Parts: sequence; structure tokens; C-alpha cells
Amino acid sequence: MLTDHPAALPDTGTQPLSPATAAAPRRLHFLGLAGARTVATPSLAAVEDALADAHGQRRFLCVLGDAGVGKTFAVHHCAHTRFPTTRLLLRLGARPTPADLRTHLHHTLGLPGTAPAAPALADTLIRRTLATQPYIVVVDEADRMPEACFEYLRFLYDATPSGLCVVLIAGQRGAKALRAQQMLATRTARWLTLYPLTRDQIPYAAQALHPMWQTTTPDQLLFLDGVFASGSLRRWALLTHHVQRTLKATGRHQPDPGLLQHTLNRIDTSCRP
Repeated sequence: MLTDHPAALPDTGTQPLSPATAAAPRRLHFLGLAGARTVATPSLAAVEDALADAHGQRRFLCVLGDAGVGKTFAVHHCAHTRFPTTRLLLRLGARPTPADLRTHLHHTLGLPGTAPAAPALADTLIRRTLATQPYIVVVDEADRMPEACFEYLRFLYDATPSGLCVVLIAGQRGAKALRAQQMLATRTARWLTLYPLTRDQIPYAAQALHPMWQTTTPDQLLFLDGVFASGSLRRWALLTHHVQRTLKATGRHQPDPGLLQHTLNRIDTSCRP
């Protein structure tokens, strides 16, 4: 239950989480959350290390995890900060085709005009450009791709003389689809699984995510996580967004237990004290 009783951050031996040195652009944060800061979580550090390794080897990297643990944010943030000029973020729809991959790569690589209709010509342009720099191709929700798209990425990887770093992001439910691709078994530098924040990390992470939570006690933050966020920074961003709206609507500057409970009840009627 949300109460006004003050409490200090728990001394559990957990390394406090803090805002990352390199801030992510606002557009990378869920809902473009105003005032959001990049939290230096263990998952973010793991993605940064794995991405640097896969990029150095020019191989595949598979990043897995439940919805909301920060897979896409971590990969996009690390690619943005470490490899700002060579990252290729492909935003594919449901059940894409190799033609969709060609079109997105043509556009993301900055090639002139529209992608050629002839696959051989389009592939020649893409392959020649990929060979000029150590690009990173990032595919979110990669488990939605059919077999033909995986084969097309294998073709580009094998056709690039020094190899090609390709990051495939998928939820835990999609992990089986990725592991079923035999071509990944010998071309993948790492399989990285991200996990939700632990209970000990919650108070630090929430306060690092947004300054609005600085006046909220650890017990209150743990309660909010237990009934709503479940260790997911994306859920924390969503809750922060709704609390910001409530503060604006009521003309208040800081959340108190009553306002937080009211917000919870409004956005999820199952969140009862």
C-alpha cells in the first residue's frame, strides 16, 4: 500500500544504478518521455559489450528478452552512441519479404532514388555499399521474419568480404524461431538474454530514470513496481508519463501517495491497494 512513511534506500549491497554518461535522444525513450534519462543498468552494459564484440568480429548478435526489458532501447542507444554513422536501423512490418529488406537497406544506406526493381541490381548496390564501412544492421522483432529473409541476411553476410554485423532482436517467445535458423549457429558472436530489474534495483532505477521520483520513498517505488511495472523500465516510463499528466491536470509539482494511487486506478483498475 502507498503510505507517507519515509524510508531510506535499502542497504542490500546492490550497486546503485545511475543515469548513464551518454544520454539517449528523447525519441529513443518510450513515448518520447519528457525528462527521461538513460539508466546505466547491467543490461545496458551487457548490450554495449556484446555489440562492440560482434561489431569487431563482423558477426551476428542475437538479443533476447521479455517485452519491456529494454532490448530495443539498449541496442539502439549503444548503436547511436558507439557507431553513430554506420548503424542501419531497419523498421520492418509484420511478415516482411526479402524485397522489403532490399527497400529498407537501400533507403537506410542513403542510396539514390528508389530501390531497383531487379533484385540482382538492387543487391549489387547494397553489397558494394556495405563493403565500404563496418556497418551494423539492426532488425527488431526479427522472429517475425520468414525463412527467406534470414537467407537474404545470410547472403549479405557471406557476400561482404570482411563480414557484416547484424543484430537480431526478439522477445523470449521468439527465441525459438531464431535458434531454429541453422545459419546463425556458425555466424553468431553471442546470444544475449536480458532480464527485468531485480527488486533491489527498483528504487535506484526509478529515481535514475526520471527526477520526478526523487521525492518518492523506496517503499512506495517497490509497491508501484509490484502492482504495475514488474521490473520493466518500459512500464516505468509508461507510469511516469501518466503521473506527469496527472500532475499537470491537478496543478501539482510532486506526486504523493494519493495522487499515485489515483493514477494507478485510472490506468489499470486492477491496481487496488
